[in-house]
Amino acid sequence: MILDFTKRALQPGMTALVIQGSIHSGPECARLEREVDEMIAARETRVIFDMAGVTHADSAAIGAIVRCLTKLNRARGTLRIAAAQPMIEHSLKLTKVDKLIEMFPTVDQAAKGFSGPDASAGQQV
Repeated sequence: MILDFTKRALQPGMTALVIQGSIHSGPECARLEREVDEMIAARETRVIFDMAGVTHADSAAIGAIVRCLTKLNRARGTLRIAAAQPMIEHSLKLTKVDKLIEMFPTVDQAAKGFSGPDASAGQQV
């Protein structure tokens, strides 16, 4: 399956990146990182990777996910993972990525209480 991305705005500065397909070494990892670069440029720095449609993620993909977290942290944002398939969730836990990136069963649960520097963006005080 070809890797496909769809962005879904949840709140100002918070976006769910719906990922469909297989993420493995090479162009797919680079594409994932470019998507995050574009989101940062658009000031979307609270990002949830919706991984319900991800069928495979190899070690290079896990490295790319961690690099995405690093990029978002540098932009004063962060990353959460939602709806990872059991095998992918197992790989993320085995590599201890779950200690770096919070994981949730659904995007809605990941979005709850997701605060950060952009949490008050656009709100009048």
